[in-house]
Amino acid sequence: MLFILVFATFLLVLSIVVIGIYNTFIKRRNLLREAWSGIEVQLKRRHDLIPNLLNTVKGYMQHERKLLEGIAEMRARSINAGTVREKAETERGISAMLSSLFAIAEAYPELKANQNFLDLQSNLSNTEDQIQLARRYFNGTVRDFNTLVESFPFSIIASLFGFKSYDFFELQDQSERQAPKIEF
Repeated sequence: MLFILVFATFLLVLSIVVIGIYNTFIKRRNLLREAWSGIEVQLKRRHDLIPNLLNTVKGYMQHERKLLEGIAEMRARSINAGTVREKAETERGISAMLSSLFAIAEAYPELKANQNFLDLQSNLSNTEDQIQLARRYFNGTVRDFNTLVESFPFSIIASLFGFKSYDFFELQDQSERQAPKIEF
């Protein structure tokens, strides 16, 4: 009888521990989803600004058509990206192309004086800062979640319930780790 009582107590404690660990995973996964949503909100904001920027610039930069088309194409690819890695790669391309666009815009004094362009430039600069903050928050939640997945005894529960590590939203090139300079 004592054996059954000890065994039942052991099972009860084990069940409580497993439930607690499982709930910790659920909480962290929800934080991770919230963080990714923050990145997507900022990327959508940037994607919404890009067509306005391109329309403003288009009249001034007829011979820079390839760059403008490239930005529009990268925007479409980013919107349709399925994984964090794909999204990060396309966003890197967009950041590089936008930096090129603003560098080229230096040669167009009329464009630099255009109030609509200046407003778009300011909004885009602010959005780039927000993307950087959202990316840091997301990567922090990924780090915390991945630490749980890889730590004992959490790793046992993770494998039992199918929790997997997530990819970071990171930049490959050190020069890309800085927000693009958008100043005139």
